[in-house]
Amino acid sequence: MSLKTIVTSFTAASLVVFTFGLSGSASAQPSQKQLDIAAARAQRKATVGANMNLTPDQASKFWPVYDAYEKKMDSVEDRHVKELKDFAAKYDSLTDADAKKKLDQVMEIQQARLDVQKEFVPQFRAVIPQVKVTRFYQIDNKIQALIQCDIAQLVPLAQSPGEAAQQ
Repeated sequence: MSLKTIVTSFTAASLVVFTFGLSGSASAQPSQKQLDIAAARAQRKATVGANMNLTPDQASKFWPVYDAYEKKMDSVEDRHVKELKDFAAKYDSLTDADAKKKLDQVMEIQQARLDVQKEFVPQFRAVIPQVKVTRFYQIDNKIQALIQCDIAQLVPLAQSPGEAAQQ
């Protein structure tokens, strides 16, 4: 299966997760949302695994670092989901202050993603060859780009309440 095929199927599954949020309920029984989140995360990990070509020794060292990386990225994605929900809630009455806050949050989230990536480069370099570190970041960036593209298609452009009334 090609990276594009795997990533496309991952993107469709993850879009549901990111659109409806990453935080689960505290009940003992897993909700459908929690199951969807787990499935999307498993698909992401499978996509990475299918494209990394790791030896068994490399895999035993890579996956613990990957899991720590994903845990940090999940917290960034939680912030992104909150930002999207806040924007959706205020979309019809978006003020200049709301728009400023949204843009500031988007920039902070983008920086947080980059910070996590930079933080983990030395950790990945310590456990796998550089070519595979580069490959991992390419795969990760492609997955993220596809998710962002899908989200961008769903999220309308910001507009003032006056613009909204004219449409």
